Amino acid sequence: MEYLVRTRVLLAGKQALFALSLLGLVTGIVVGLVIILFRYSTEYTQMSFLPGADPENYEAVAWQSRLLMASAGGLFLGLLFHFVSRVPLRVGVIHVLERLSYHEGNLPLKNLVMQFIGAGVAIVSGQSIGREGPCVHLGAGSASLLGRYLHLPNNSIRTLVGCGAAAAIAASFNTPLAGVIFAMEVILMEYTITGFTPVILSAVSATVVCRLVFDAEPIFTVQAVNLESFLELPIIVLMGILIGAIAAGLIRLTRALTKLGLKIDIWMRMTLAGVGVGVIAIVSPEIMGIGYDTVDAVILGQLGIAALLLLIITKLFATALCVGFSIPAGLIGPAIFIGALAGGIVGKLVEMFTSDFSDVGLYAMLGMGAMMGATLQAPLAALLALLELTGNQNIIFPGMLVIVSANLAARELFKCDSIFLSQFTGIGLDYRNDPIAQSLRRIGVESVMNKAYVMTEPVIQRNVAISHLKEAPDWLIIRREEGNLLMPATDLARHLEETDDEEIVLLEIPAKRRQLAKVSLESTLQHAQQQINDTDAEALYVTRKLGPSADRIYGIITQEDIEKHYRIVSH
Repeated sequence: MEYLVRTRVLLAGKQALFALSLLGLVTGIVVGLVIILFRYSTEYTQMSFLPGADPENYEAVAWQSRLLMASAGGLFLGLLFHFVSRVPLRVGVIHVLERLSYHEGNLPLKNLVMQFIGAGVAIVSGQSIGREGPCVHLGAGSASLLGRYLHLPNNSIRTLVGCGAAAAIAASFNTPLAGVIFAMEVILMEYTITGFTPVILSAVSATVVCRLVFDAEPIFTVQAVNLESFLELPIIVLMGILIGAIAAGLIRLTRALTKLGLKIDIWMRMTLAGVGVGVIAIVSPEIMGIGYDTVDAVILGQLGIAALLLLIITKLFATALCVGFSIPAGLIGPAIFIGALAGGIVGKLVEMFTSDFSDVGLYAMLGMGAMMGATLQAPLAALLALLELTGNQNIIFPGMLVIVSANLAARELFKCDSIFLSQFTGIGLDYRNDPIAQSLRRIGVESVMNKAYVMTEPVIQRNVAISHLKEAPDWLIIRREEGNLLMPATDLARHLEETDDEEIVLLEIPAKRRQLAKVSLESTLQHAQQQINDTDAEALYVTRKLGPSADRIYGIITQEDIEKHYRIVSH
């Protein structure tokens, strides 16, 4: 037990790299197994009823079946989420960001189970979504549950959530490096050495687990195409701006539909999303499902400009409808799909005027990275995903240019945040990520709290007061029914020196007494600061529940302790 306490205190502080690294390794293995289970449950279900046992082959299904399949899927999801909880359950990346921002990374099991079932139904019924967003939730949620099972402090759970997200992307895409950067850029929104190492180990271990089961080859098998001429660089920049505009359109349309969806009962809006996808799929069946087979066709130059343009429009509207109306799945896959189509159009136009420039496939691949980067506002993650998805290192130089151009266009020209943050603020939430919050949430209260305290009654005898002071406390916690108070022990010592009172009323002697509020032992300093801000308290006592009606007090945190810690860290 003493060893566990020391380990927990270690993890609550900044010097926890080795322990966190081991936990990151274990997290990756756990998340890898969860992703394998999720992929098997969806892909094998699709193979059981789609023609040719091809999980992407919705195009071969009759239009009546496509309409019925998508509509029935939307209705089933709507009824499922409606009856499971009176308060609509959030899932996906938005849910992970919310729990990190407001609940210190504690992700509920109920939401995790609903994400697994809901995303599976959504993917199998052909909704216009991807599996990566659900996988991020499954990975982050599994890591959070592991941390809570081990009773880790919340700053360590936050790191494990990042490990789970990285492991999920790595296992889902077979892109370990992109998984690491995605977790840092999109989920944790910070880069630290303490965070990087466990996240890397988690992504690596998850990738190893999944490669033992699935193919280790890149998702898109393409020839090693090169940039043929520097004269193409202006075209690539213009393409980046164009894709930035498309990304901004997707972000704004999704946010508008999210706000509209909040006014509609969840069963109705999910049903409407399913019917909408089914109707659109009558014209463009390729928009159903993840659609990587269509991306392969674009890279190979097998689709004409008119077909590509139609698919962009229909995929964009279908995806915004699904995401905005709460279908429990992701949009990284659709972003890659739309980007490939946009890049394919540019490549086809270039091909019409000259045969001396690069292959259409290069432009399609660049479009994938540009759309992902602009939509997520995660340029480095998009670049590394592009490299790992295609296995083509020649794409790095033009990829950097097109991704930066698309990001700048979406953010500066069209004033759009990432689609996740845009949705986050659209539902009335705020992702607090200022430098002070970043610093405070890395540290648990257990590593900073003052354990030198004594519990006492409001009225005590002189011999009891002397006994208290012999324990050399810094603080006295005065028990009261209307709320405990905190008093410096030095004030009691001074009163004993100045008077001969046999009975001491601690609420009346000259002293600087402070209102107290409660904070849990697992909390971070960020949460402690928020508790002080949200209450009239001037200090906090750190507790952990021992039972339904019993708490144990472990120490004291004051505003001065928090400010002193921040000054030390910032210098």
